[in-house]
Amino acid sequence: MAGTWLLQSGIQQPSGGVARYYRADLEKNWPVSTEITGYTVSTLAYLHALTAEDEYLEAAQRAADFLVQQAWDEQLGIFPFECGDGAAPHPPAYFFDCGIIVRGLLSIWRTTGKAEYLETARRCGEGMHRDFVSAEAIHPILVLPDKQPAVYGATWSSNPGCFQLKAAMAWLELHEATGMEQFGGWYEDSLARALATHEDFLPGTPEQQRVMDRLHAYCYFLEGLLPRAREREYAQVLAAGIQRVAALLREIAPEFERSDVNAQLLRVRLYATALGVVPLDAQAAEEEARSVSSFQYTQDDVRLYGGFCFGRRGEELLPYANPISTAFCLQALEMWRASQAGEFSPTIPVLI
Repeated sequence: MAGTWLLQSGIQQPSGGVARYYRADLEKNWPVSTEITGYTVSTLAYLHALTAEDEYLEAAQRAADFLVQQAWDEQLGIFPFECGDGAAPHPPAYFFDCGIIVRGLLSIWRTTGKAEYLETARRCGEGMHRDFVSAEAIHPILVLPDKQPAVYGATWSSNPGCFQLKAAMAWLELHEATGMEQFGGWYEDSLARALATHEDFLPGTPEQQRVMDRLHAYCYFLEGLLPRAREREYAQVLAAGIQRVAALLREIAPEFERSDVNAQLLRVRLYATALGVVPLDAQAAEEEARSVSSFQYTQDDVRLYGGFCFGRRGEELLPYANPISTAFCLQALEMWRASQAGEFSPTIPVLI
């Protein structure tokens, strides 16, 4: 169902780019997002690996071709936030988005061997360090075309933080793909920065809805720890982080709940168990899987059917059919099925 939504709902545009989300109440797609397109490349490559169905591979390549041929700014050496119809005149660039795009391009490169995907990923990975990283911080946003750091804002995504470790996984995967040592070193540097700041990230605000949003971001940090999860120092942080996220999620969910937080937490649980770090809390995992499933649209509308909703307030689903939510939720449910069947393998690059 979820794969069908990605292929047939219209969320992927004829250009290959993918809209940020579909607003069900307005019957309208939001503009194409380079980050969302990167996530979708990874998701479609994952679905192709599961099913061997060519239509997933073809859609993944259309999205990747959009990224390298249309979205990539050759002159600036960077991916802007939005691209195509409806995009802002001078969109900024995000460190996080670039990391997600690199991981998407590497996922389809591993399947196809197409050199253009690896080359653009490498150049973007180098630009992430050149343009965003300073001695003081990894700047989250650059103003284009000057590539100057944007003034930090009130939201987690407009400030440096531990969540950036998820994007830094791109450097680790580039190190594995290219053998270039600097990429591995850049991941290790970002890991040290994240460990130095993560304890202050939660709750981070007295507003419950914003805490739920920060749980989503903190799960990015936990995902970024997975490549080092078997090392004792990081295993302890991962185990404590799982408990902290689970407690806050259950406390806030009756008021406001995000599907992706449930999915991210479930995936991290399964990885941590398979890596020998944390025994599985099967009851909690089952609760999270049920909650994930409850966000899937079943309406007889091709624009919604099979996709996953972003979140809900109380009992009411919000009107956002979201590609990221769909990606995380479909993968979490498949990994939960595989875990129950004794088939789950904790392969880090597969994590969307």
